Amino acid sequence: MSTIALHVAGTGEELAFTPARLVVAGYTGSDEAAVEEHIAELAAIGVPRPESVPAFYRLDPELLTTEPVVGVSAPGTSGEVEPVLIRHQGRYFLGVGSDHTDRDLERDGVELSKAACPKPLGEVVAELGPEVSIPDWDHVVADSSVDGCPYQKGELSALRHPADLLDRLGPVDGDFALYCGTLPLLGGEFTYGAYWRIHLELPGGPTLTHAYETKQRSE
Repeated sequence: MSTIALHVAGTGEELAFTPARLVVAGYTGSDEAAVEEHIAELAAIGVPRPESVPAFYRLDPELLTTEPVVGVSAPGTSGEVEPVLIRHQGRYFLGVGSDHTDRDLERDGVELSKAACPKPLGEVVAELGPEVSIPDWDHVVADSSVDGCPYQKGELSALRHPADLLDRLGPVDGDFALYCGTLPLLGGEFTYGAYWRIHLELPGGPTLTHAYETKQRSE
């Protein structure tokens, strides 16, 4: 397993994070009726219905990266801003990440499409402590842009709380990262751009941010 250097906001502490597990949660909207409508829309274009809601996709932790440039295998990929719950040596932290996904593969399987791309993660995280306690979760603001154009923006009241997701996920051994879902796209359609910026603004600070560029790998 690779080790990722993370920095705890406002403390100067550095973490040598070596996750044993990476889980990406999907269909995590707090409005269950809206989630069901979204699932039906995806099914209409051939994306398989999830086995459970929320859905949990267990991926290779080697996909996690804080690098500013990531390689993708196809042109039809896109990112999306997500709060990321991190457990490291019994302590919990909140980070910002992007569930970069191969959209062309989604019809063959959602987990396959997610496993095909790196999972960018910001280097700076906010400490939560020994419990998953996030004050003012509903008012945390997430946003993303692609190639300089606004792509997503909204409050995390639209998503299930990470503590709820952790409870539904069940026991997970060791250190891990849990991507907690995302917000609707401002334009309603995926954009396959190259330059991505993601932010998570906590009330009273800090603001967690990350930027990365995608490069298509030569096979």
